[in-house]
Amino acid sequence: MALTPVVLALNASGLATAQKVAAALGAQLHGREGRVAQADAFFANTLDHARDLFTAGVPIVGVCASGILIRAVAPLLADKTTEPPVISVSDDGTVVVPLLGGHHGANRLARDIAVALGGTAAVTTAGDVSLGVSLDEPPQGWALVNRVDAKDAMAALLAGGGAAILGDEKAKASWLADLPAGDAVRLTCGIAPQVDLGPHHLQFAPQQVTVGVGCARNCPPQELEDLVRAALSDAGVCDAAVHSVNTISLKADEPAILDLAASLDAPLRLFSAVELEAETPRLATPSDVVFAEVGCHGVSEAAALAQIGSDGTLWVQKRKTANATVALGLSPEPMTSLQGTPRGRLSVVGIGPGQAAWRTPEVSRLVADAQELVGYGLYIDLLGPLATGKIRSDFPLGGEEARCRYALEQAGQGKNVALVCSGDAGIYAMGALVFELLDRAPDQMGVSDAARRVDVVCSPGVSALQGAAARAGAPLGHDFCTISLSDLLTPRDDILRRLKAAAEGDFVIAFYNPVSKTRRTLLAEARDILLQHRPDNTPVMLASSLGRPEEHIRYRRLADLQVDEVDMLTVVLVGSSNSRLAQLGEGPRMFTPRGYARKIDGDLASGTQRKDS
Repeated sequence: MALTPVVLALNASGLATAQKVAAALGAQLHGREGRVAQADAFFANTLDHARDLFTAGVPIVGVCASGILIRAVAPLLADKTTEPPVISVSDDGTVVVPLLGGHHGANRLARDIAVALGGTAAVTTAGDVSLGVSLDEPPQGWALVNRVDAKDAMAALLAGGGAAILGDEKAKASWLADLPAGDAVRLTCGIAPQVDLGPHHLQFAPQQVTVGVGCARNCPPQELEDLVRAALSDAGVCDAAVHSVNTISLKADEPAILDLAASLDAPLRLFSAVELEAETPRLATPSDVVFAEVGCHGVSEAAALAQIGSDGTLWVQKRKTANATVALGLSPEPMTSLQGTPRGRLSVVGIGPGQAAWRTPEVSRLVADAQELVGYGLYIDLLGPLATGKIRSDFPLGGEEARCRYALEQAGQGKNVALVCSGDAGIYAMGALVFELLDRAPDQMGVSDAARRVDVVCSPGVSALQGAAARAGAPLGHDFCTISLSDLLTPRDDILRRLKAAAEGDFVIAFYNPVSKTRRTLLAEARDILLQHRPDNTPVMLASSLGRPEEHIRYRRLADLQVDEVDMLTVVLVGSSNSRLAQLGEGPRMFTPRGYARKIDGDLASGTQRKDS
């Protein structure tokens, strides 16, 4: 499991059990508001909260009836190979039921919980019940090479067949020892590639091999991959036996190395020059030239050894091409932990207007994955329990540059950081500033070289524009634009020029940052400019606090738009000359025709009749 589970307590009757589970797992305890007195975080609606955690990929342990969790996640079920574990525990702790993710860690987690509570894990997965093992879920340190064949192999064993345990490393595979003996299925345990894998021949590779690499800047990716694959082939190593790809921190953003790690499906780990220099006594080919360039006497050999530790050995000495080097390390046992640091990641996320239902699953997952949350405090607060237990760094309004710099530099230390914005992070938010800082050199008030090497991920969010449009109806049915009325960063003359151009173009316009405490005139000027090009009765929508309990929607005629009823939490949506209000039973809905009326009216004039198909 990639994430620590969250334990849910729904009632006081199950609180003591939930506390024991949370303590045993080192997990956060989330409690139902009004029903649970003590918890790390509280939620108002169980179904909504469970869905939010599930879509974020967070394993769920609910001290509650199984049916509650089933109803919560049922609409979201799609792919059992990627869904997180979901486990229910009875209030008294006597029964632990893995509901989902049995082959994704849930069965193992359920057994651990049962041991902690002195209860029973009600595991129903056929392989676990009949054979005591699931072949598609090998223990940590092992990888199943041909996972797609595991289902048929398990079927053969469940039908009464036996297994032959083969390979150089079979003595280390104690978890297979209790399988019935026979010849229905062969299970080879070893690092060497096998040529006849299939439904009746599975290979389990112990992850004992570390790959250390170095390369020149902008090394051709194919050159590095060919070099590494040749070394693995000569050593008789399959991809699944590779524990990790390792290199110096200076190469955190090197495309060839990133591509190699992806190709081998192995984690990339980074070591500082100081850490690599400590391995110099163990190097086979130390180089003063390399030391002069990067501060250590070797990169590929040192990186392979730094990952493998003192019990491992340098198995394949440095090999090189014009632009790349590789070395292999070998551990005496399957490796179950990672040394070094990962490449830092900055996720620039927009959480929408605030409510969980308008937050995308991808954003929820990136937030759940993050070690640290950075943002304006109110926006982080809007994440609710999803932010609980995270390191958070709150910045005030006006601290945008400091906020982005801090987030990038934290990611530059190898951390997984989420920069939290409202709406969409790329629309009048922090996304552009992040890339502006990355585009500047350190001596031009940019960020450090380490920060420039991080992985920056941008995930879309529901913008205020989209939220307002959805509440209105369909005002963006034809061409539209957005204009910020804040002149803090944009010259006032530029704003006026864009207003006039949008008015002349007859665009639907969404005004962001319409007013502030000290800026009260531009919205009135915008109204007057627009009235020169569209009718007095052009519909205007004012949407305040979208997606929040205090949401307030109202409509005005353009001529009647007053500055005093608008604040910084209001999106002002001004229709084009063609926008209209449809008067419905629930009230007016705003829309902008796209031109279908001409076709409809033409069909009407010609007498064309339509029938529902």
